[in-house]
Formats: sequence, structure tokens, C-alpha cells
Amino acid sequence: MNMFNHMIFSFFALTFLFMLKKTAAEGVHAKGINIGAIIDMSSRIGKEQRVAMEIAMKDFYGTGNQTLNLHILDSQRDPVCAALAAMDLINNQQVQAILGPQTWEEALSVAEISSQTQVPILSLADTTPKWATERWPYLLQASPSKQEQMKAIAAIVQSWNWHQVTVIYEGTDSSAIAVTPYLFNALRDVGVGVIQGLVLPTFASTITLSEELEKLKREQSRVFVVHLSFPLAVRLFEKAKKMKMMEKDYVWITTNPITSLVHSNASIISSSMEGIIGVKSYFPEGGHLFHELRQKFRRKFSLQNPKDDNNEPGIYAAEAYDAFWTLAVALNGSNRGGQELLETILQVDFHGLSGKVQFIKFINERAPANRFHIINIIGKSYKELGFWSKGLGFSKTIHENSTYRPCMTDLEQALWPEGPWHTSSRGWIIATSANPWRIGVPGESGYREFVHVEYDHLGNSVAFSGFAIEVFKETIKRLPFTLPYEFIAFKNTSYDELVKQIHLKKYDAVVGDVVILASRYQLAEFTKPYTETGLMLIVPAQSGNRELSFIRPFTKSMWVLIAVITVYNGFIIWLIERNHCPSLKGSMLHQIGIMLWLAFSTLFSLHGGKMHSNLSRMSMVVWLFVALVITQTYTANLSSMLTVQKLDGAAPNVEALLNSNAVVGYCTGSYLQNYLVDVLRFKTQNIRNYTTLEAYAQAFKNKEIAAVFLEVPLAKLFLAKYCRRFVLVGPTYKVGGFGFALPRGSPLLPSIDEALLKVSENGTLLELENRLIKPGNCPDVEDENHSLSPSSFGTLFIITTGTSTISLAIYIFSRANSMLGYTTTWRLMLAAMRFWVCQRQITRRSSNAENSVNNLAPQASGMQSLV
Repeated sequence: MNMFNHMIFSFFALTFLFMLKKTAAEGVHAKGINIGAIIDMSSRIGKEQRVAMEIAMKDFYGTGNQTLNLHILDSQRDPVCAALAAMDLINNQQVQAILGPQTWEEALSVAEISSQTQVPILSLADTTPKWATERWPYLLQASPSKQEQMKAIAAIVQSWNWHQVTVIYEGTDSSAIAVTPYLFNALRDVGVGVIQGLVLPTFASTITLSEELEKLKREQSRVFVVHLSFPLAVRLFEKAKKMKMMEKDYVWITTNPITSLVHSNASIISSSMEGIIGVKSYFPEGGHLFHELRQKFRRKFSLQNPKDDNNEPGIYAAEAYDAFWTLAVALNGSNRGGQELLETILQVDFHGLSGKVQFIKFINERAPANRFHIINIIGKSYKELGFWSKGLGFSKTIHENSTYRPCMTDLEQALWPEGPWHTSSRGWIIATSANPWRIGVPGESGYREFVHVEYDHLGNSVAFSGFAIEVFKETIKRLPFTLPYEFIAFKNTSYDELVKQIHLKKYDAVVGDVVILASRYQLAEFTKPYTETGLMLIVPAQSGNRELSFIRPFTKSMWVLIAVITVYNGFIIWLIERNHCPSLKGSMLHQIGIMLWLAFSTLFSLHGGKMHSNLSRMSMVVWLFVALVITQTYTANLSSMLTVQKLDGAAPNVEALLNSNAVVGYCTGSYLQNYLVDVLRFKTQNIRNYTTLEAYAQAFKNKEIAAVFLEVPLAKLFLAKYCRRFVLVGPTYKVGGFGFALPRGSPLLPSIDEALLKVSENGTLLELENRLIKPGNCPDVEDENHSLSPSSFGTLFIITTGTSTISLAIYIFSRANSMLGYTTTWRLMLAAMRFWVCQRQITRRSSNAENSVNNLAPQASGMQSLV
């Protein structure tokens, strides 16, 4: 709307201009070349510019060959008045060029007039858009562009680790179109986000200021960059002070239009602007040229403006002085104008009071300033903190031997209403003991190692533990400020709903086994992952070393027992048969070899007809039966294991699983369902969800699934728990790891990220992982591998060992009998039997006689009584 009004006004002004050319009477002009100036004489900037131009004109008399006349008109900071003043200067004063005006709106209103009449205008506005100089070629930017100061502000914000700011600027074309985009870009380049841009009208009411500041007061971030005109800025800070927004935890940074006028408004800044950091244009105030200007300026300014308390010249005076000298140098010794004068101005190159004066051709603007002064407003004055130079950084001084630093913290210490600033926690609201940070925690996580919530008998959570909880606690300990917090259990199983609670402002953060997902960034932001990132495919492990697969059907103890019993049976057969077979005799070494050979070959190479003793035949028959059972069992178990190995190797990657139409598992409540279906192309009916690691293992055992997809931390936990039973196959799919969730735009996020990195770099994260996630020794997995142990054949081993032992005993006993002779043996056995029979008879007779005596005793007593 403003642009449309300006275009209408330009059309009206051009029409009025041609009418003036016909009716205006010829004025009386002084001899020499006329130069016009359009300034706001009621403002401090305009007053400084007028005095500086008049001094420059007098100074040029002593050096130039041309008489210059300066005609100054008041714009009253009104674009319409500025346009009328330009037409008056061009038509009545016949000026060759015009200096000013100060604002972009005023420059816009006279740009069309100057281009039509081919009168160059040297604008003293802070910034002129490139499209304006392309449209109006006679419009030149005479003051250095302040675009680079936005990089200085961004460097200040970055120095104190502020990552969120609010920009407050005036709703005018010069601020909104020309300057503010450079500020936004500079902040973005250093990783600083702009929470919002507050646009204030030039004549904002007190009610409007109060309402807007109240909104800012409710936000967590309290770092404000202010780019306003000085009168509006003063009103803003006065209202902010009444609302207690100029106190602790608030940061205010001002730009050149405000800071460059601090020196001349001590009475205003003393009460409402104390503690502000400001950036203003740098110019060499200690130089000889400026020293001379200062003396002349003080006298002349005091005479013209006796009511002003301060008569010190600032950057605007220096820029106006240099702008006049630019025209004076271009016009020296000639009466050129129009295009010729424009080309001459663009070739001007000298060192002025405000720095090097040199124009950039094709865009018709002066080279931008690359050095800025950083100040801290204290009391009725300000303290110089240092300087910022483009491409170099911060320094305490400006000279050839200056030391530059990338961080502002190396400069003079900034002072605030509460005293020195020692920490970087200022700039946002942090939690207090009375209002701690509310941390949402998954209340029903299936992975106790990561998150475990214990409840009392009433169902209230009483304790929080697990890897994620401990990592968060260690992270908070390493923050440069105190952050009170409390854990709150979230009993809903959906992690998306848990993260959503941050967006609903029910939680200030979420801690747990929460995966970082792009879809969740719509609700919250995440720290850097504190676990490895990725998705892994797990399948049952192949059964050991394939070269040694033949020994896996039996356990080690089984193989040892088989060897012992085989040698034992072979020894018995050798012992029994050696007297009947001459080939089993010989030297000791020969007999040992024959015995070992028999131990492992007799049972399979000799037949019953070759055995000479019934004892050896009895032992061999029993052992052949046992060996047959063992051999058949071994063959069956080996075939089963080799089949499992083949099946395990049939699913080495996702393609094999898809081709075999296999069923796979994934974590309940996870994003993996969509990932498996949409990305990896599994059928919906071929995926199943589980809640715990035990459920995965049981599903594998029951042949419900052929593989499972787990995030890296859960996969490591699963493999650590079940050791060699499962393996990882295929690549690691790149997805987010576990992270802490915070509100979007939270200023605490960078500080927590930094603290989390410290936890990782100092080894604390690894120590927690080893203590809370990785188990100790793996359990025995032989039974899980289906290897058979001696307990499976205990009865058979007892039978064959017992049979062989009995044969050995009989053999030894028979050998003893052969030495005494068979007759003696039988006689001894017969005598023994007779002795045993006799003993039995004697015992029986003795017992009968005793009974008879007992029966006769009463009869004897009776007879005695009769006698």
C-alpha cells in the first residue's frame, strides 16, 4: 500500500514539476555551483547533518577551484514534503545534485523526480535496495550500507550461546524490506532461529506496546534484537522497564539507528535503556580530521541548537561531511551535470571521516562498512566493550597489531543492572524448585534396561531407572546452570502420543527409548542421539563352525564318555581273546596298539564267529546294540542340524525374506510397521509385533517368525542377552536413534546437546552402557543347540558297562580256578555246600531240642510234686 501511494504521488509530482517549469520566475542565483540538501531539521540526525555540511562547504573553499552554494530544505520527515523540496531545489535553485534525505521513504518519493531531471541524489539512508538503484539510476547510496552490522549482531548472539531470538522492527519499507532480511539471514547462518518478528507501527500507541510486550513476556526466550527509529525505541524501552522486562534474564541488543544516537541522549537513556548491548558504525574518532571537525562542530552546533545538552558529532555528521566532499570533488573545476556528473561521482575514491569513500559501480552504492563498535549502556553514558570486523571477529582495539577473537566473551565484561554477567544462562526462563521441569517417561516400556518405572500398590510411580534415565541425569549435571526437574510416568503405550504431550504443553521434555523420527519433528525437537542410529535385521545364528559340524550332535562330555567306554570294552575283549588269538600277543607296545585297534574296530570288523569266548561275545552283543542306538541317534541329530543350518542361511537379507514370503517381527508401538510395509515392501500379514525381548526369542523358538527388525540399541541388548543364538545380517538401515525430546524452538536444546556430548566424550556414556545394558557371561547354549549329553544315554551306558564288567569278573574268576584246577575247585565248592547244609541241619535240630525241653519242663514239675 505504501509503494502504491508513493507511485501515485510521483505521478502527481512530475505533473506539477512541468507546470512549475512554465510558470516559475527566474530566481537570482549566486555565482558558482548549487548543491541541494533535504534533511529533517527537527531531529538530532538532521541537526548534525546540517552543521556538518556547512562546515564541509567552508573547508572546501580553501582547497577547491569552484565556488559551491549549499541550499538546505526541511523534509519534516515527510515523503511529500521531501518531494516538494526536491522540485523546488531543481527548478528554482537549479541545483546540480541533492544530498539526503535520511529515510528510505523520503528517498523513494524523490527518486523518480531526480531520474527524470537527471539530477543525482546522494541518499543518506542506512540502506537502499538494489532494485531501487536499478530502476532509478540517478539514486546513489552515499552512506555506507549497514548490512554487515547484522553479521556483527549475529556474532554477538552466537558468542553467548543464544539460539533463539525475537526481532523487533519498525513496519516501514526501509526496515522490513531493506535491512531486516539481512538480519534474519545472518542469524540463520550462525544457527540462530528467529522465534518471531514483532512489527511495530511508527506511531504505536502505549496500549499496543503493552500488549505486544506482554506477549513477549510469556515466551521462554528473552533475547530481543531491536531495529527501530530512536523515538519509537525510547518509548518501547520505557514501557519495558515499567513491565520489569529490563531486569535479570532479559537481553536487549540494539542496531545502528538507536545506538549511534546514544551519545546525544544521555538524559533519556539513564532510566530506561541501562544494560543494553548496542552495535554502531565505527569511524576513527581519534584521527586528526575528526579532531578538527569536532572543534568546529561544537561551536557551530551550540550556536544553532542552544537547547541541546550534547554538542558532540556522531556517525551521521561524519557521513554528511563525506557526502558533501564527494560532490565537491566530483564538481571541482567544472560545471558538469547529469550523466557526466553521475559517472564522475562513481569514480570518487578518498578516505573521509566515516572511512573509505568508494562507490560500487552498477549498483550505485558506497562500499559497505565492515567495522562496528560494540557498546554497553551504563548509567547516563556507555561503556566501550570492543569492536567487530568483518572476516576477523572481535577485538579490543582497532590497529595493525590488534588481536582478534571469534567470541565476544574475550572483550570487556558486560555489566547489567544486577552486576557482571558471569554465565550464559541469561536469555530464557529456566525451571525453579517451585516449578520444576516436567519430564514425561514411558510408563510401560518393554525394555527394562532402558526405561523401568516401578509402581507402588496404589499404582503411583515411585522410582524411575534404566539406561535412558541415567544418561539424562548425567547430562543435566553437566549443564552450566541448575535445572530442577521431575519425572512423570505416561501410561499410554503410544510413543507418538507421548511426544505429542510436549506440543500440548503438558510436558517440558520426554526421556526414554524414544526414536528420533522426521514425523515427530512436527510436535517436538530432539537432542543428538545418545545411542547408535540405525535399524538391524536379526536371524537365528547358523550352528557354529560348519567344518566342525560333525561333532555338534553330541556334547563334549558325551564324546569323552563314548571314547572311554569304547576303550574299556575293547580292553575287555582284548583281555579275554588274547589267549585264543596269537595275533593279539607280542611285545608290550604291540599289545597296546592291538588293544587300541580293537577298542575302535573290533565291534565293527569282527563278527560273532570270530570270537572264541562266550564272555567276549556277550560283551560285544550288548555294546553293538548300544552302538547301534548311538549311531542312529547321531545320524538323525546331525541331519537335523545340517537342515537348520541350511534354513538359517536361506534368509541372509531382506530380498531373501521377501522371496520366501517369510514372517518377520518388529517392536510394538513403533514406526517400524510403516517402514517395513512402505519402504521394505513386506506384506502386512507377514509382519508381527512384540513387546519384549523374551517375546522375540519365544517367537523364534516357536517358528512364528524367521527374522526380526530392531533399532541398534535394542538389537545390541537382544544379542547380548541371547549370546550366540542369533546374528545380525545385511546392512544397517539408516534411521534415527534414541534421543531426548524438547519443545520446538527450546533455547535449552543447544546446551543439552553440548552437555550430552560431554557425557559421551568423558566415558560416562560407555560406562553406563556396560553397566546397565551389557550382561556378564553368556549362559550355556549347548542345550539350546540341541546337542545330546550323556544323560540321554545313561541307561544304555550302564547296561553295556555292567555287562562288560560282569564278563571281566567271570573271566578273572575262571582264570583263578584254572590255576588250582577244576577238580579241586569243584571239590571245594561241594565241601562248602555240604558244610552249609550240615550247618543248616544242626541249627534246625538244636532249635527242635530246645523246644522239646521247654515242653517237658511242666511235666517234670508235676511228677516231682506227686513224689
